Amino acid sequence: MQPIRTFNVSPSLPTILEPLRKLAYNLHWDWNVETKDLFRRLDRDLWDSSNQNPVLMLGTISQERLEEMAEDKGFIAQMNRAAQQLEDYLKNRAWYRKQRGTDLEECYAYFSMEFGLVKALPIYSGGLGVLAGDHLKSASDLGLPLVGVGLLYQEGYFSQYLNADGWQQERYPLNDFYNMPLHLERNPDGSELRIEVDYPGRKVYARIWRVQVGTVPLYLMDTNIEPNSRYDQDITDQLYGGDKTLRMHQEIMLGIGGVKMLKALGLTVTAYHMNEGHAAFMALERIRILMEEHHLSFTEAEQVVISSSMFTTHTPVPAGFDLFEPSMVMHYLGQYPKIFGLSQEDFLALGRENTGDASAPLNMAILAIKMSSFVNGVAALHGVVSRPMFGGLWPGLPQEEVPITSITNGVHARSCVAKSTQELYDRYLGPDWEMTRKDDRLWDKMASIPDEELWRNHERCRSELVVFAREWLQKTLRERGAAQGEIEQAREALDPKVLTIGFARRFATYKRATLFLRDVDRIMRIMRDQNRPVQFVIAGKAHPMDIPGKELIRDIVHFIREHDTMSSMVFLPNYDINVARMMVSGCDVWLNTPRRPREASGTSGMKASMNGLPNLSILDGWWDEADYVRTGWPIGHGEFYEDTKYQDDVEANALYDLMEKEVVPLFYNRDSDGIPRGWTAKMKDSIRLNCPFFNTARMVKDYARRAYFPVSDRFYTMTKDNCAPAKELSSWKQNLLQKWHDIKIEAVDISQDQEVKVNQSIDVKARINLMGLTPSDVQVELYQGSVDANGEIVGGVPMVMEYLGQDAHNASLYTADIAYTSSGLQGLSLRVLPKHENLSSAYEPGVILWAH
Repeated sequence: MQPIRTFNVSPSLPTILEPLRKLAYNLHWDWNVETKDLFRRLDRDLWDSSNQNPVLMLGTISQERLEEMAEDKGFIAQMNRAAQQLEDYLKNRAWYRKQRGTDLEECYAYFSMEFGLVKALPIYSGGLGVLAGDHLKSASDLGLPLVGVGLLYQEGYFSQYLNADGWQQERYPLNDFYNMPLHLERNPDGSELRIEVDYPGRKVYARIWRVQVGTVPLYLMDTNIEPNSRYDQDITDQLYGGDKTLRMHQEIMLGIGGVKMLKALGLTVTAYHMNEGHAAFMALERIRILMEEHHLSFTEAEQVVISSSMFTTHTPVPAGFDLFEPSMVMHYLGQYPKIFGLSQEDFLALGRENTGDASAPLNMAILAIKMSSFVNGVAALHGVVSRPMFGGLWPGLPQEEVPITSITNGVHARSCVAKSTQELYDRYLGPDWEMTRKDDRLWDKMASIPDEELWRNHERCRSELVVFAREWLQKTLRERGAAQGEIEQAREALDPKVLTIGFARRFATYKRATLFLRDVDRIMRIMRDQNRPVQFVIAGKAHPMDIPGKELIRDIVHFIREHDTMSSMVFLPNYDINVARMMVSGCDVWLNTPRRPREASGTSGMKASMNGLPNLSILDGWWDEADYVRTGWPIGHGEFYEDTKYQDDVEANALYDLMEKEVVPLFYNRDSDGIPRGWTAKMKDSIRLNCPFFNTARMVKDYARRAYFPVSDRFYTMTKDNCAPAKELSSWKQNLLQKWHDIKIEAVDISQDQEVKVNQSIDVKARINLMGLTPSDVQVELYQGSVDANGEIVGGVPMVMEYLGQDAHNASLYTADIAYTSSGLQGLSLRVLPKHENLSSAYEPGVILWAH
C-alpha cells in the first residue's frame, strides 16, 4: 500500500540532550574518543546493534533511557565536553590559513566513486573508498576548503556471508537514509534540491544528501526518486553493481552530475580532483559550461579545465581501467562533440592513447590524464609502474620524465589506532602526535614508553580481538544456520596468548591470500608447535563476479575444516571498517603477499604499523619504501619472475623461513618479566618510523602543496579578465603545434672528440631554425647521462642552454658548457621543449624534438 503522505520523523530529545543531535550528524565522532564513548555510554548494546550509528540510536532508544540520562550529571558533563570539542574543532583551520592566508576564496572538489568513512555508511567496497574517507577526514583536520562528491547507494556494497561449503554469498541490505548521518539538501522554500542530467531521450534527476565530515561536506547524489523510471532509480542502487551500461550511467552521474550539483549548491570550485578515472566525464561538462557562460571556444575552455584539474590513479595494470566502446560513448555523450564543434573521432581521441585507431575504446584514465595538469600514483613504486603504462601519451619523452608523479598513500591515524593505544600515545608523545612530521623530535619520545606498558596494552588489544572474533563467528554461523557443534567450536576459537598473524584485504587472485598455505605440512608444523604456536585471523571479500577470488575464500574455509584448525585459524565473514580496526590493533603481525608490482599502495599494513604491528610483506606498494628491516620483515628482495608458479614456490618458502627463524623466535623470546624486549623494540620502531609518514595528514599536506594550491592558482590565472590568459595560452598552443614539426635542429657543434676526462669542460653550440616560433616559445636543453648496453642514455639529466641570438639566416643560436663527473661510456643529446609561463609544465602540450 502506497502512502498518501510521508513524514520524516526525527528523534525527540529532552532539551538538555539537544547537543547529541549535532554530535550525531557530524562524523567527527568517529575519530573523537570522547564523543564515541559518549554514544557507547548512552546504550552499549544499541550502539553495536545499530552498526555504530548514533543517528539510528537516537531514533530508537527508549524515551525512558533518554529521560534517565538527562538527569545524569556525569553524562551531561561528558556531552558538554564533547560538544565543546566539536565547536573548537570546527573553528580551527590553522594549517590551511598558515599556508594560504585568509583572503583566498578557494574550493577543492574531490570526486570518488566510493567513500569509506564509518560502518554506519556502507557506501564503499574496500581500500579505494577507505582512502577517500581518510582523505576527507585529514582535509578537515587541516582546515582545507575541500568538498567531496560521490553517489549515495541505496544498497551500497554487499554484505558477505558464507554458505555451508564456504562459498561467498552476497546480501544487499537497504540503506535507510533517514536514519543515517545524512542531511537532505533543500531549496530556500524547503523543497528538495535536485539536479537533472541528460541521458539518451530523457532526463535523470538526482537529489543531494550531505555528510558532514568535520569541516568537510561530502555531497552524494541519489537517483532513487520520482519521476525517474525504475531503471534510472537504480543508477545509484549498488556500488559497482550491474553491467557496463549501468557503469556508464553511474559515471555520467558522478562526473557530469557532480559538476551540475556543485553548481546548484552555489560553489565556485577552483581545483577538481578525480580519485580514479570514474569521474573523468566531469571534464566534458565543465568545458560545456565554460563555452556557454564565458563564450569560449572548445580549446579555450579545455585549457581552463586542464589547468584546474588533477587525477590520481590507483591502478597498476591497464586492465583495471574502465573502457567504453565508441558506439556506447556516442550514444550517451553524442551531444558533446556537437556542442564542442568536434568530429566524432576528435571527440573520442580525448580518451585514447592512439588517436588514429578508430576502433579503440574510450579509456577513462586516459581521458582523466589528458584533462589534468597534475597526475599521480599512490606510492613511489606505483609511480614507476604508471609512467611506462601511460608513456605513449608523451611520445619521445624518456620514461623517467613522463609527468606522472607519486604521492604515497596514508591512513587517518585517529580512525585506525585503538582507543587505549591512542591514550598511550597521548600520554607519552602529546595530543598532536598524529599531525607531526617524521623529522620532529617528538618521535624520539617513543623510547620513553615503558616496554611493559606498551606490551600489556597490546596484549589487551589481542584479547579484545579474540573475544570479538569468537562473537563475530558465532553470530555469522547462527545467521547461516550452522550446526550447533560448529557454533560451539567458535566459542573456543583462537588463544589470546598466541602469536597472531592477520591477513585482510580484497580477495583478488594477485593478492595471493592462500600463499601461506602452499606447503600444508610446513604451515601445520608452524601453527602447532607446542612451545611456540601461531594462529591466523583472515578476512576479506571477493567481488561478486570474481569467481577465482571466491575460490580462494572457499579454499581457506576448507583448509580450516579439513585440518580442524578453527582453534588457530579463523575466517571472519563480512569484512568492514569495524572488523578491520579490530584486526589491525589486535593482531601481532600483518601479512601481505601480493604479486609485485600489482599492489598500487595498500593501506591496511599502514594501519597495523600505527598500532605497533610489524609487517611481514612482499616488497610492493607502500612497504617497498618503508624501513622494512627495522619495522618488519620483507619477503624476498623485490625480484620479478616470468614463471609465476616458481615465484609462488620461492616466496612461500621465504615466508616460512622468516616465520620459523625470525618472527616466531622474536615473539616468544621473553625476559624474566615475561616481556619480549626484542619484539617491543620492533613495535616501537614500527610506530616511530611509519606513523609520522604513512598517514593522511602528511599525504593531504602533500596534495595541498604539490597539487591543490598550484592547481587552484592556475584556475584563478586562467579565468581572470574573462579568461584572457586561457584564450592567449590556447592560441599559443595552437600556433605552437602547427609549427612544431617544422622546427629544424640544423647543427650541434661539440668542442671535444670522443675521449674526454672527468670534469673536463665541453663546449656545445647549437643552431636551430624555429620556423616562425620565437626563442621565448621554446626551451633548448642538453641531455646527458650514461649509455646502456642498448645504446640508450639512462638516468639522463637535462641542462638548459643559453640563447645567444640569431645568425644572418635568422637561425637561433644556443650555447652551454658541460662536464662529466664519472668515467665510462657517456652520452649527450639535444632537445627542444615548449615554454610558456602559464603551462603547468613543459610536457603539457605533449611534444618534444630531439636532435638526430
